[in-house]
Amino acid sequence: MDPLERQVLSRFDRPGGRSLPLADLGNSVAVRPLVIQLVARGLLRPGAAPDSYERTEAGRLELTGPRDVTLYTRPGCHLCEEAKAQLAPLLQEFDARLTEINIDEDPQLRAEYNEDVPVIFVGKRKAAKHHVDLVRFRRQLGDASA
Repeated sequence: MDPLERQVLSRFDRPGGRSLPLADLGNSVAVRPLVIQLVARGLLRPGAAPDSYERTEAGRLELTGPRDVTLYTRPGCHLCEEAKAQLAPLLQEFDARLTEINIDEDPQLRAEYNEDVPVIFVGKRKAAKHHVDLVRFRRQLGDASA
């Protein structure tokens, strides 16, 4: 990912960064065509307001580090709670960071993962769904640390 793409996608990490007008994504002449490319690649989507954009979950994943773990879940999911509890010691051991995402807050995520939660990513790669193989997960975190 080139530095300008990373810069544009990172703008959404600021407070109030859910939907941003094009002007807030950068003042470079290169930003408008870049935003169009990011939309085409599924990393951004048009926002509700004219000339505004939202970062997709794929766009957030693009910025994750190799030991950033994402857990896609939903409230009341016992398998999700079980997975989170199983992951906790390994996250601590490898100094990995967990981000928990409620799929019911995003229609695209709900459509993609509705029957599959929990879904776990290590960095940008899907590591597991439904159940966690702790031996495999340890290996994935170890490989990400190398």
